[in-house]
Amino acid sequence: MIPSIAIFSVAYAVIISEKIERTPVSILGAALMIFCGLIPYSNALKCIDMNVVCLLVGMMIVVNVFTQTGLFEWLAISIAQKAHGNGLLIFLGLLNVTALISAFLDNVTTVVLIAPITILIAQILELRVLPFLVFEAIFSNMGGTATLIGDPPNILIGSQARLPFNQFIFHLTPIVLICMAVVSAILAVVFRKSLRVAPEARARLLIAVPARAILDPVGLRRGGVVFFFILAGFFLGHSFQLEPGFVALAGAVIMVLVCGKNLHSNFIKVEWETLMFLAGLFIMIGALEYQGLFEKASEVVFSLTKGHFFIAVMVVLWFCAIFSSVVDNIPVVLAMIPMISVMIPEFAADLGYAGRPELVQACVADPLWWSLALGACLGGNGTLFGAAANVVISQVAKKNGYPISFMAFTREGFPIMLVTLVLCSGYIYVRYFLLAAH
Repeated sequence: MIPSIAIFSVAYAVIISEKIERTPVSILGAALMIFCGLIPYSNALKCIDMNVVCLLVGMMIVVNVFTQTGLFEWLAISIAQKAHGNGLLIFLGLLNVTALISAFLDNVTTVVLIAPITILIAQILELRVLPFLVFEAIFSNMGGTATLIGDPPNILIGSQARLPFNQFIFHLTPIVLICMAVVSAILAVVFRKSLRVAPEARARLLIAVPARAILDPVGLRRGGVVFFFILAGFFLGHSFQLEPGFVALAGAVIMVLVCGKNLHSNFIKVEWETLMFLAGLFIMIGALEYQGLFEKASEVVFSLTKGHFFIAVMVVLWFCAIFSSVVDNIPVVLAMIPMISVMIPEFAADLGYAGRPELVQACVADPLWWSLALGACLGGNGTLFGAAANVVISQVAKKNGYPISFMAFTREGFPIMLVTLVLCSGYIYVRYFLLAAH
């Protein structure tokens, strides 16, 4: 276990130092894990989440096709005009729309779609692009926490714990809305001055004609029809056991053909560097998981809280969040699910609920499962590598000339993560302990 931790720590330190390109470091770190026998090659390949890879390839192609039609320029100008060029209103509006979309689409898909629009709006209004992009990634993670399909950890928890779609909305949506409102209020105070738009930029915006931005109306109509079926596939795919990655990739190829675009040129424009970086990261984290790091860490933490249910619930929330802010939250959730499955009957017996399934579910299982979901999803906001959406939006930003450093993201994301975790702690205490006692 020690060699895998050493390799991961060195690679992680080099990546966040930003002295060397992150993609070769990630690939070399993964190769070293395999070469040293810390994870078998066949297992390493299985660690690469092909659903995420296919989803990214598909949605990048979709965005490329729509970019050629002028759709994003039309949307950017229209949105900015509707808000009369008010920078703060546009900022908060985009963040909350991102969260809303992310509740029903994958986080990565959401940021891939909304980032190009955001960059154009900020450029038109002559505002700093980075705050928009960083907080859009953060709000996409927050919005994805609200539903079963919004974030991969929730899909895993729902599948393993057999929790239905409506239970996620019933238990998680209220606290997500509270977090969004509180964070929006904080950001309104912090950015109220820096998001003021110059009169000249506002005047240029108000005289612009959005319709002139559309370059290929036929392609836009055809692409819009295909995109509708892609969205329908995202919503209904779970019922037919179709992964979002398959739906996105198949839909993207159909869109290219229907719109009369060149498939080869669209594949060339896919950001393969981002995909290689994620693949290396997946393998390095998979090696840590293969070596049993997450199980060991979970056992140590839980051994310290034995017999104290509220403390155990808080540890699940905060431990998952802190761990998820450093590594991807998916292996953390995979390691925690068996532990919580064991904890539920043990705490039910200690609290005197054994043989009363309704009380076991309401007073023991619910606090543990929802703490795991909140910690894993919201912990992804702590650093640039906490969630795939953060990495993807940083690559989109870099491609457009606005690189987001690890420290720049952490300076904004970590405090927001702490605020939301404090809110979640209060919510869990009031809903599952204070009110349950009456």
